[in-house]
Amino acid sequence: MAENTFTTGTPSNSGPEKPKSNKNGVIYGVLIAALVGTWGYMFYDKSQTSKELVTKENQLDTLTTSRNELQSEYDAAQARLDDLISQNSRMDSLVKSKDKEIADMKGRIKGILSNKNATAAELAEAKRLIEQLKSTTEGYVQTIERLEGEKLVITGERDYARKERDSVVVVKDSLGKKVDLGSVLHASNIQLSPINVKRNGKEEVTSKAKRADMMRVSFDLDNRIAQAGDKEIYVAITAPDGSPLAVEALGSGRFTLEDGTEKLYTVKKTVAYSTGTNQPVSMDWKQNSDFKAGDYTVEIYHDGFKIGAGKVHLKKGGLFN
Repeated sequence: MAENTFTTGTPSNSGPEKPKSNKNGVIYGVLIAALVGTWGYMFYDKSQTSKELVTKENQLDTLTTSRNELQSEYDAAQARLDDLISQNSRMDSLVKSKDKEIADMKGRIKGILSNKNATAAELAEAKRLIEQLKSTTEGYVQTIERLEGEKLVITGERDYARKERDSVVVVKDSLGKKVDLGSVLHASNIQLSPINVKRNGKEEVTSKAKRADMMRVSFDLDNRIAQAGDKEIYVAITAPDGSPLAVEALGSGRFTLEDGTEKLYTVKKTVAYSTGTNQPVSMDWKQNSDFKAGDYTVEIYHDGFKIGAGKVHLKKGGLFN
C-alpha cells in the first residue's frame, strides 16, 4: 500500500483577504470624500454668509449716510424758509396761504427721517419732498420779487400822478395849498424826562432806569397861521433796543403817516390849540414793567407829519452809576 505524502507549510491568506481590503478602501474613500465635501460646503456657506453680512452692512451704511445727508438738506431748507418769513411780511402771508400743504410736506419728511429703518424708497421720497420744499420756497422768493417790482412800478405811477395832481392844485390854488401845509403845527423845547414818584406823591426827574416810574414828554406847540381848534398830537417813544413803547391796554395804538403807512404811537392827546400862541403840552407814559438803561428817543406827530424829536439817556443805577 502506497504511502500518501503530505506537504506541510503556512497557509496563504492572500486569496480570501484581497476582496475585504478593497471594500474597506472604498468605504474610507467615500467617507473622506463626504467629509471633504462637508468641509467645503461649510466653508462656502460661511463665505457666502460673510459676503451677505458685508453687503447688508454696506447697504445699511449707505442708507444711514443718505438719511443724514437728507436731514442736513431738510434743515437747510427749513432754515431758509424761516429766514425769509422773518424778513418779509409778504413771504409770511404767502406761506400762510399754503399752510396745510407745507405742513403735510414737512410732516412726511420728518416722519421718514426719524425712522432709523427707513427704506431706500422712503428716503428717495423724502429727497423728492425736500426738493419740492426748496422749489416752493424759491417760487415764493420769485413771487415776492415780482410783487416788489410791481409795487415799484405802481409807486412810481402813483408818485407821478400825485405830482401831476399837485401841480394842477398849485396852479389852481397855490395859496390854498400853502395854507394846507402850513396848518401843520411845530413842536419846540422838547424834553423827555424820566420821573421818580415818591411815596408822598412828590415827583422828581431821575437819570437812573431803576428809579424811573414813568416818562414825561413836554414840548411847546406853535404855528402863526394854523386855525384854532382841537389838534390830535401823537407821541412815539422808542426803547434802547429799538422796540416801540406801545401797549394797547395802556392807551397805545396806530396812526397813519402822511405817506399812507402806519406807525405805533405810545400816547396821544387832543390839544385845544389857539392860533398864534406858544402852547405848552405834557404827556406821561407809565408802563407795567421797569425801564431799561440806555437811550430813549421820542418823536412827535401832527397830521401825519413828524413835527419834533428828542432823546434821553437812562443809567443802570446803583452806587457807582
